Amino acid sequence: MREITIPISDDVIRELKVGDPVMLNGIMITGRDTVHKWMIETFIKKIRTLQKDDIEVYEALKPILNGGIIYHCGPVVSGLDTKQYKFVAAGPTTSIREEPYQADGMKHFHLKGVIGKGGMGAKTLKGCQEVPGVYFHAIGGAATLIAQSVTRVLGVYKYEFGVPEAIWVIEVKDFPAVVTMDAHGQSLHQVVEEQSGKVLQELLAK
Repeated sequence: MREITIPISDDVIRELKVGDPVMLNGIMITGRDTVHKWMIETFIKKIRTLQKDDIEVYEALKPILNGGIIYHCGPVVSGLDTKQYKFVAAGPTTSIREEPYQADGMKHFHLKGVIGKGGMGAKTLKGCQEVPGVYFHAIGGAATLIAQSVTRVLGVYKYEFGVPEAIWVIEVKDFPAVVTMDAHGQSLHQVVEEQSGKVLQELLAK
């Protein structure tokens, strides 16, 4: 498995191909539906009015996301009362929910990677080619195992969104994933969908 250090350079991204297993090391953030909607509507489309700490959070996130990774994850976190945060479970969320937002976010923040499960669509695949970036598929159902790769919780932003929807800044070591959408326009998810559709049509024709 190839070890990848975050932030990730364009050269490394272009070397990655679908099917490549990797171990990710470095600092990344979590973000699901609420975070993506907030990012796009507030700072890209600018159709949402700025509120309290929006600018402060935006400025804090920019250097983390530049060359960085966003993980589609709604973690289970212990130590909420003491702020001695620890990830107990950190499984991936279904990524297609972020399809309307992801490519725009990748371009704006110069994101190099997205982690989730189930893959994403044509808009995100095109974004991966343009940025460039890749989609990393994480193992669904392995939330406790993945949480063991989170060595530190460095902070949390937008806690008011709720624990699963907040922006958690985490440091990971040997986070396991597989490249399933690359910067060359290849998507394993698209291939599987096409092959499955073909098999289904053949079965229906019998």
